[in-house]
Amino acid sequence: MKALKYVALIIVLSVMVTACKPAGTATEAPAAAGAPEECAADPFGCAVFKPGDVIKIGMGAPMTGGNGSYGVDISQGATLATTDAGDLHGWKFALDAQDDGGTSEGGAAVANKFVTDPAVLAIAGHIFTDATRAGMPIYEKAGVPMLSPSNTVADLTTLGSAVFNRIAFSDTNQGNAAADYLFNTLKVTDLAILHDGSSYGKGLADTVAARFTASGGTVVEMQAITPGENDFTPVLSAIASKKPGAIYFGGYAAEGSIIVNQMKQTGLENTVFFGDDGTYGLDFLTHVGANGEGAFATIAPASPDSAAKTAFNDAYLAQFGKEAGSLSPYTWSGYDSAAILINAVKAVAVLGDDGNLYVPRGALVAAVRATTDHEGLSGTFTCQSNGECNAGLPQFVIVKDGAWVPVE
Repeated sequence: MKALKYVALIIVLSVMVTACKPAGTATEAPAAAGAPEECAADPFGCAVFKPGDVIKIGMGAPMTGGNGSYGVDISQGATLATTDAGDLHGWKFALDAQDDGGTSEGGAAVANKFVTDPAVLAIAGHIFTDATRAGMPIYEKAGVPMLSPSNTVADLTTLGSAVFNRIAFSDTNQGNAAADYLFNTLKVTDLAILHDGSSYGKGLADTVAARFTASGGTVVEMQAITPGENDFTPVLSAIASKKPGAIYFGGYAAEGSIIVNQMKQTGLENTVFFGDDGTYGLDFLTHVGANGEGAFATIAPASPDSAAKTAFNDAYLAQFGKEAGSLSPYTWSGYDSAAILINAVKAVAVLGDDGNLYVPRGALVAAVRATTDHEGLSGTFTCQSNGECNAGLPQFVIVKDGAWVPVE
């Protein structure tokens, strides 16, 4: 079955490159003397590594600003994967993490930078959805596979991309689970919903609203806020007059923490705050202090403890000075996404008669999509034909005594 998936995707790639690949793409290396026959047969040609070159895995992520902790954390996890990978016939792996700000503009800029660097073979990301959406067509034309550790927006795997894959769970699952928990477990019947207007935040908000309403609940207010602003008291005061049992927020910690702090100022001190995996993390806790007690969030499914995970946690703490998972719920997914991409590179790379290393790009795209039963730190992953590699459900966490802990 895995072989059939691999062959089928190579055929798709051959058709795709004929239709849309520009001549002379920087990521395409022509067949040369000493190059293996795989290069001439590959629709995107081969990346060529001379002795001493470094094989790069790219990552686009916000590395600074209010959401920078996500990019820093996930890239650190991926960095450990490149260290653990060892070498391939003497060639070393390295992570090339670039700051895309989590935006469409930044995502496109970073993607264009990566596809003009022949040493970048695959992308462990992007981390934020808007950046991913902007970068996807650029990687598609260049034949560069993507494997996101954190993109959860549902429609990303419905766009027909041959290069995009993810090991993060879908926001369809995340939003439905949150709505069910609010209605069935917390017994909330009147819900206010806020979101940051991004495809991630709004997508989650829409999913929660639809599921909550279908369950018999009432959405008393649904509004977008503007990221970067620091005064949400007008909208919160209006919500307070409607006396909701909870506020659901689709977005990130920077705005989520402001909302929580200002809930206490607008008569919503007894109203439940329920966030998403973008809200979770140390940044949220740092900014809300005692105001955050009792806040809920959904995060990536819990993975079982293992010797490998314990070793990773120890290495992460030793190298970066923080507990794995304290900055984001995707520390381990960052490691897994890079590890899967590296495994795919090792599976298709060919040592040429001239002493150079050749990596057929189209074959690499197919090998990533053909991932089957990969035992990672954050779960076991098998990629489907649409690039969906994780069918898991989220776990629920709550702030108790200043820390995020699993709901009992």
